[in-house]
Amino acid sequence: MSRSRKHGVFAVNGDVVVLPSKNYEVINNSLTIRAALETVFQQMRIAGNRQRTIESYEYIFNQFITINSLQYVEDVTVESIYHYLDVLEVSSRTKLIRLKSTKAVLSKFFNNGWIKEKFWNNIHIKIDKEVKKGAKESDIDRLLKVIDQSTFIGFRDAAAIKLMYKTGIRIRTLGELRERHVDFENLCLNLDGSTLKNHKFLKLPIDEELSAMLKILIKLNEGIRYHFETDNRNVFITQNGLPMNKSKSSNCAISKQLNKYSKRLGIENINAHAIRRAFAKNLLDKGASIVLISKALGHSDLAVTTQYLDLDVEEVATNLRDFL
Repeated sequence: MSRSRKHGVFAVNGDVVVLPSKNYEVINNSLTIRAALETVFQQMRIAGNRQRTIESYEYIFNQFITINSLQYVEDVTVESIYHYLDVLEVSSRTKLIRLKSTKAVLSKFFNNGWIKEKFWNNIHIKIDKEVKKGAKESDIDRLLKVIDQSTFIGFRDAAAIKLMYKTGIRIRTLGELRERHVDFENLCLNLDGSTLKNHKFLKLPIDEELSAMLKILIKLNEGIRYHFETDNRNVFITQNGLPMNKSKSSNCAISKQLNKYSKRLGIENINAHAIRRAFAKNLLDKGASIVLISKALGHSDLAVTTQYLDLDVEEVATNLRDFL
């Protein structure tokens, strides 16, 4: 069954990989944008960027050059960027995302020496930051109590929710988790770079209860895979024995289940990202430093971590009083 393509938007921070010299498509001594994009995306693949990220950049930048009828790299100007943003009939928040992606591609053009200056640096879109709330521990407890854990799907979902809440891992990391990543003897997850957004190794502790659930789940998986004759070592699989992240979309089976539970129970803030934020807030409430929380979340910037914590004014004042 065919799947429709969904274009996500992701920020990429990667060094340019210098490729061997090649014959670029040059017309009248000008490098075409199509040829430049082909090289940039090849560099990104070699650097280890996810295919989904590359497709997002390709979609947005192709939209930019189509709207402006651009053919050559030298045709890109400040005016063409402003025209693109002006024509888009989307929210300011979406425009900001498109602008960031366009700037990212142009920066790679600059790093390759095809553009002499970063004339796009002074183009900005100001928006009010939307603070996303974390899930409440009471809502997570309520959810776990109503899930029918006597079924494979129910038990799998409960294990996934507990794992995300106790370790803070992303939904995509959950889908890529393999049996080899779980160290039952030392009670921890050993996550290699292939499973994480920042591609860095991360070690996270788990407790005895979670360890026991994962052991049971792995045993159940064996029966599912045997029945459907599938071959993988994923910890979280579909009811047909397939890996969660088999499509380009991040909307895996667990995400869909969380959405169903949220609607059924009338809990507005139950989703993978909200559970991840709840993990961060729980650590803070227990006295963990922001630096430690940032490391646990796999963030490269503390500013991102502080947004996750969503401290209100009264809470900040109360906590500061302890240091007076």
